Amino acid sequence: MSENNMKTVILIGARGKMGQAALTGLGKHKVITAGLSGDVDHIVDITDEQSIEALYQKVGHFDAVVNTVGVCEYAPFTEMSESQWMTTVMSKMMGQINLVRIGQKYIADGGSFTLISGILNVKPIPLAIADATTSGAIDTFAKCVAHEMPRGIRINVINPTVLKEAWDVYGEMMPGFEPVPSTLVGKAFERSVDGFISGQVLYVDA
Repeated sequence: MSENNMKTVILIGARGKMGQAALTGLGKHKVITAGLSGDVDHIVDITDEQSIEALYQKVGHFDAVVNTVGVCEYAPFTEMSESQWMTTVMSKMMGQINLVRIGQKYIADGGSFTLISGILNVKPIPLAIADATTSGAIDTFAKCVAHEMPRGIRINVINPTVLKEAWDVYGEMMPGFEPVPSTLVGKAFERSVDGFISGQVLYVDA
């Protein structure tokens, strides 16, 4: 890729397994890493509007935002408290919406946002009602808000199944699911960042 086509990409959740999957598709670009902790370029809490604003101000010019994080509480629906629901809503749903709402003021013309949802809103499993509900909300948000984005800004969502690299953590709660390799998910992130599509949910499933 020529230098003219190289983009500055903010990757949030860069040290997690999904962040590492996204990174496999962003190798041609200048990637600025961000996360809640760890060895990243910038610390950011997506549940805190001021933290999001500070991240964008510190980075300055950027062409794309890729988010791979969203905290979800898992419990049977009959036992879930409002607090557990709100933890999930404020992170996976409002956190991502705020990344776009605040970020559209800072991102370059023709830039892009890539958010994360997850296959559980299509293939539900026990204990994951909050994850499924907020994933569905993010899919709908991107499809609809794409029509309102200013300055040629694009937005898409990656909706992946479980990663092979995370099967040891999630496999037991997802019987009958076929995991996919990180590199396949990385291709979806690459397509979102480097293509021209907008308002799309990119499913990565076996």
